[in-house]
Amino acid sequence: MILKAKKHFGQHFLINENIANNIAESLNLNICKNIIEIGPGKGVLTKYLIQKNANIKLIEIDIDCINVIKEKFENIDVIHNDFLQINLSEINFKEYSIIGNFPYNISSQILFKVLENRNNIRELVGMFQKEVSDRICSKPKSKKYGILSVLIQAYFDCENLFNVSPDNFHPIPKVNSSVIRLSRNEVKDLGCDHDHFIKVVKGAFSQRRKKLKNALKNFTNLNHVKLKHLMSKRAEELNVSDFIKLTNIIS
Repeated sequence: MILKAKKHFGQHFLINENIANNIAESLNLNICKNIIEIGPGKGVLTKYLIQKNANIKLIEIDIDCINVIKEKFENIDVIHNDFLQINLSEINFKEYSIIGNFPYNISSQILFKVLENRNNIRELVGMFQKEVSDRICSKPKSKKYGILSVLIQAYFDCENLFNVSPDNFHPIPKVNSSVIRLSRNEVKDLGCDHDHFIKVVKGAFSQRRKKLKNALKNFTNLNHVKLKHLMSKRAEELNVSDFIKLTNIIS
């Protein structure tokens, strides 16, 4: 079956076998042997995952891709659904790792879904647009440091593994890509309300060029004595601990 990429699904099929193998090898099966692959496409990455002693489930929205996968591999568990819509608690894994060559157009939404399910996810290895990967892994005082950086780094250790040029895909994308690894840290409770934390981080970066006293003017307690040294700073200057402190006082 000839499978053409569908633009509305944001499909760019990885065609480099060595890169696919390197992505699969980046998963630490000593941490967890349950793997969910998002958007397996033609199965170039799936092939290398199957060679491992692991429990694998695939989530694929495109029925044509599912048919190709089932032709290639016997007894593979494929769930026909949109990853953004699926209830991951219904998948029969108490904990799991996530892997995939993620569609660029929904990569941020995938990460927010990962955050929602953070207490069940041990690790994520994924291909993102390089610009997004840089934002996820960037540190304070960087122009790339932003909402995703803070929220993801609150719960995960982030590592940029390697870059991938456009000519390794079909069709060829107009952007460069990077593979990153997110390893769940030991934080179960931030010490502040998670939903308020998200609101504060988003509010702080909504006007990132302004000082926090202006960017967060709709919040209360900004004049609290413990916040005095933070209010004159911009969002990109704060680390995760600073945002937790901020959340506890102004929420």
